[in-house]
Amino acid sequence: MDITSRPFGITRDGQAVTCYTLRNDAGMAVEVLNWGCVIRSILVPDRDGNPTDVVLGYDDLSSYESGTCFFGAFVGRYANRIKGAAFTLNGKTYQLEKNDGRNHLHGVYCTALFTAETGGNSLTLRRRSPDGEEGYPGALDVEVRYTLTADNALELCYTARAEGDTVVNLTNHSYFNLAGQGRGNVMDHHLQLNCDRFTEGDAETLPTGRVLPVEDTPMDFRRSRLLGDGLCGKDPQLLLCQGYDHNLIFPEGQEGRGWAVCPRSGIRLDMTTSQPAVQLYTGNYVDGDKAPCGKGGVRYPRYAGFCLETQHYPCSPNFPQFPTTVLRAGETCRERTVYRFSVERD
Repeated sequence: MDITSRPFGITRDGQAVTCYTLRNDAGMAVEVLNWGCVIRSILVPDRDGNPTDVVLGYDDLSSYESGTCFFGAFVGRYANRIKGAAFTLNGKTYQLEKNDGRNHLHGVYCTALFTAETGGNSLTLRRRSPDGEEGYPGALDVEVRYTLTADNALELCYTARAEGDTVVNLTNHSYFNLAGQGRGNVMDHHLQLNCDRFTEGDAETLPTGRVLPVEDTPMDFRRSRLLGDGLCGKDPQLLLCQGYDHNLIFPEGQEGRGWAVCPRSGIRLDMTTSQPAVQLYTGNYVDGDKAPCGKGGVRYPRYAGFCLETQHYPCSPNFPQFPTTVLRAGETCRERTVYRFSVERD
């Protein structure tokens, strides 16, 4: 195991950013920035042993600052959308920043600088979010730990400690293309998830409040299916956002799990999580990214990658019937997601 670092540029406001590289002896390497805790690169061997970068991203810091797709970013204080950029807690309404039209999306962590510490095979990043940042109540201490194992697993562990009552929903926004980033779209990828329900979405990709069974819908990944089958269909939910951008729910009391594989490379991704749900997003708008290009000068097409954003439900502070995301003063929340890579032979 080995962790090295190198400079990755200076932000617009003058902060130096560092890129950390975690390597193991099995041929896997992961690059992480201390800006936004961004997972910039994941190199894994394909079926022929060729190192393959399986996540989308950029070559330079200026592209990360101008980009609009959250490639590889750690997002919060509340991942996903909050309708009207407002919620009520303890009888008081809090107005958040409107950064997605009239709504609030993801939060400030994806563009914030974190302090970094290395130890063993882990990189730990920390940040204190002050009371009132972006309108959220209560100071919050957040810790993100990335661990690379000897058997090609990347563990993502989040810890958040609240000084005042607040809401918290944390996730990572990596876009996977198991053929290799920049190598077309992911419509030929097979995906399986043990999710039995999903939150219905509206035209703004916000939940309506209805939780529906996946059975007889394109949201049913309990048996593996091609992503392209749903993307080429005419399901009203998929037409609303030109693809998958939906919160799929794991069975209550069960560990969240799933897998994806690309027949071109043979690379397989297995996922497990402690979180109750996962946002499946298929890069429906990456072709409209405001950054000039992705890594290697590639302009990513629509569906160039898929995200498995393990999380709590979107907008849950405004839906009492959803599992709570309230973190009380003095409480600590912990979540863990593991992405494990292997190869399927022909």
